[in-house]
Amino acid sequence: MAGFKLLLSQSRHLSLSRFSSFHFLSLHRPLSSSSSSSQSLLIQPVSYAPKPKDPPQPQHPDQAPQGWSREDLRYVKDMSNISPVSYPARVAPLPEDRLRVSGQDGEVRDEGSEEMAREGQRIQADARVWRRPFRIAAEEEKIVVPFPMLIMPEKKKENRHVLDLMDAIREVKANAKANFDETVEAHVRLGIDQKRSELIVRGTMALPHAAKKEVRVAVFAEGIDADEARAAGADIVGGVELIEEIASTGKVDFDRCFSTHGFMKRLYKISKILNQHGLMPNPKQGTVTKDVTKAVKEAKQGQVKFRMDKTSIVHVGIGKVSLSEEFLRDNVGGFMNSLLQAKPAGLKKTSKYAGYVNSFHVCSTMGPGFRVSIQSLSRAADHYSKVYLNA
Repeated sequence: MAGFKLLLSQSRHLSLSRFSSFHFLSLHRPLSSSSSSSQSLLIQPVSYAPKPKDPPQPQHPDQAPQGWSREDLRYVKDMSNISPVSYPARVAPLPEDRLRVSGQDGEVRDEGSEEMAREGQRIQADARVWRRPFRIAAEEEKIVVPFPMLIMPEKKKENRHVLDLMDAIREVKANAKANFDETVEAHVRLGIDQKRSELIVRGTMALPHAAKKEVRVAVFAEGIDADEARAAGADIVGGVELIEEIASTGKVDFDRCFSTHGFMKRLYKISKILNQHGLMPNPKQGTVTKDVTKAVKEAKQGQVKFRMDKTSIVHVGIGKVSLSEEFLRDNVGGFMNSLLQAKPAGLKKTSKYAGYVNSFHVCSTMGPGFRVSIQSLSRAADHYSKVYLNA
């Protein structure tokens, strides 16, 4: 062990001495060099011939150009020799350069212009041939029916021509060409806001010349009122027992219904059943009355109900076309009288018709409508009051 340590120390000392001597020599070598050695280490410049950009073309197909290798000749040895071709420049002839030829008729013509005209015709003919397929396609496109479009119907202009009542009735009778006896209808546009429920216009009227029709009339009354109703021609007369019968069966076997003021509280028990048929008595419609005899007689003669719809228009039938013009005028007067009586109290206007009746039209069931003047309607209502109410 001691011998191995001695050997290791000697080898380490030897390696350190060699490294120090080598390092010393390398540091001091430039210092010991002379000026002659520095001159011998200078680099001499070397010049090379510039490489040609394009190799010269061979003068003969079998002769290789200078600077071409065998590999370059390998790709061009089978190539055919292409000689350059030059075309003469085409210059448009001037007018003075054109040749003038005299024809057989002695007329001097320009040969150049004729040649240019023939050339222009040829070009136009070629263009027509090329444009023909596109022209046929365009014609086919014109034949194709276009995509259907929605066409709004034209609104018929309202006939602003206002007629007198008698003239309008004559026009209605002349245009009624149906195979049945058409009904003459009246359509009144009111100047009332339909959103205000307290201003709804409704009522009943007895036409002086109504069509005879069997009407079953029921009267809810007791005592003397019941006896008067039977005497007037009422079909059904009863009190509490009639109410109980309708409540139990749910059936209504009459067309018109009247009641006295004392029975209105009891009728609320069957109000739903009566409202389904539009028969619930109402003081505004004249079906709740004290004069039972008059109400029954008018109902038997043919009373007509009217009511304003959601668009503030009243539609009502005032007779048949077969009636005479005077009878239809009296029916219109009776309707206007009832319409004025049903005028809401909250509608404040200075005149009876101003702001209340905006327009009045008469027509038949299948015929056109005609507008009637307010002045002629007022005269018809006054005539009805004098003849039928004051008599």
